[in-house]
Amino acid sequence: MNELELKYGCNPNQKPSRIFMKDGSDLPIEVLNGKPGYINFLDALNSWQLARELKAATGLPAAASFKHVSPAGAAVGHPLAQVDRQMYFVEGEGDPSPIACAYIRARGADRLCSYGDWAALSDTCDADVARYLKAEVSDGIIAPGYTDEALEILKTKKGGKYNVVRIDPAYVPAETELKDVFGVTFEQGRNNFKIDGALLENVVTENKDIPESAKTDMLVALITLKYTQSNSVCYVKGGQTIGVGAGQQSRIHCTRLAGNKADNWWLRQHPKVLGLQFVEGIRRPNRDNAIDVYISDEWEDVLRDGEWQQVFAVRPEPLTSEEKKEWIARMAGVTVGSDAFFPFGDNVERARKSGAEYIVQPGGSIRDDHVIETANRYNMAMAFTGMRLFHH
Repeated sequence: MNELELKYGCNPNQKPSRIFMKDGSDLPIEVLNGKPGYINFLDALNSWQLARELKAATGLPAAASFKHVSPAGAAVGHPLAQVDRQMYFVEGEGDPSPIACAYIRARGADRLCSYGDWAALSDTCDADVARYLKAEVSDGIIAPGYTDEALEILKTKKGGKYNVVRIDPAYVPAETELKDVFGVTFEQGRNNFKIDGALLENVVTENKDIPESAKTDMLVALITLKYTQSNSVCYVKGGQTIGVGAGQQSRIHCTRLAGNKADNWWLRQHPKVLGLQFVEGIRRPNRDNAIDVYISDEWEDVLRDGEWQQVFAVRPEPLTSEEKKEWIARMAGVTVGSDAFFPFGDNVERARKSGAEYIVQPGGSIRDDHVIETANRYNMAMAFTGMRLFHH
C-alpha cells in the first residue's frame, strides 16, 4: 500500500489529506490499530528517527515522547531507581524491561507536556511498555514490532481506538526532501549527519574532563535537538532529557525555558513532593497537575481556596521559596546542549543555575571567547561540535 487517506490535515478544514509514497513504492508503516491523523504521523515519523538514532549512537534501547512535532522527552533505557518509580508512578513488583525504562524516563522528563503524547520506541514494544502506556493519556505509538501480549493490551486502550503503528526498521528514505509552503516547493538534502562520540573531542574549556556518563548525555542532547523545532536547548541528566526548550526566537529564552523545566523535574524529587498523599483513586494526570501547582508560586492561592481537598488526602505543608531555592542549588552533573551557538555567556550563566557542568554546542559565535571564559569561571567542560542542528 503506497497511500493512506487521512480524516483531515492539521485542522478539520484542511481537506483532503493523505500520506503517500511519490515513487509508488509501499509505505514503510503499517497501522495495526486505530486511525492516526496528519499530526500523529508527523510525530510518529520524527520521533521514530530520534529513538532509532539514539540507540545507534549509544547502543542502548531508546524512546521518545513527542507532542506537536517536538520531543517532550527522550531517554535511553537505564534501570529505574526507587525515586524514579515514585516520580513516574511505576507500581508493582519487578523491574520494567530496558525498553520500558527508556519510555518511562522519556515521558517522565516533562509529564505535563507528555500528556496526550506520541510514543516512539527503538525496539520491539513489550508488555511492560503496553501496561505502563495503558494507564497514561497518549495518542499513539510507533515501534519496529510488538509482542502479541503488548498488542493485545494496546488494542484495549481508548475504547479500542488507540493508534498503533509498526514501522519497517530497514526502511531508508530518499536522499532529497521536498516540502510545499504556500504553493512553493522547497528541496533539500536529508539531514543524515551522524552524531557519535567523535563529535565530542573538541573540548575548548580549561576543564577537559568529561566522564563517559556525560558523553552519553551529550549524545542524548544532540540527537534530541536534531528533531526539536528550532531554536532549541536541551538539559540532560542520567541518560534522559529533563528539560527541552523548543521553538523560541531567542536563544536565552530557550535556555531559560528548558532550565525551568529541568528545575521542575528536580523539584519533583523533593521529599515533600514525594511524600504528598493523594485521595484514593486519583488519576495520574490529576496527580501531575497537582504536583505542578504545588511546586509553583500559585500554591498559596490554592491552599487559601481549599481546592487541595479535591486532590490531597492530607493538607500538604507548603514548599517554601527558600526550600525550593535550596533544593535546586543541589542539582549537579547536568549536561546542556544547544542546536546552534551560544551568542553570549548569559546562556552559560542560566544553565549553571540548573546544575549544568557540561555543555555541548556547535560554537562559531564571534563571542565564543566570552562564552568559553564564562564556562571556565565555573569550571565547566564544554565541547564544540562544529555542526548546527536546526530542524523545521
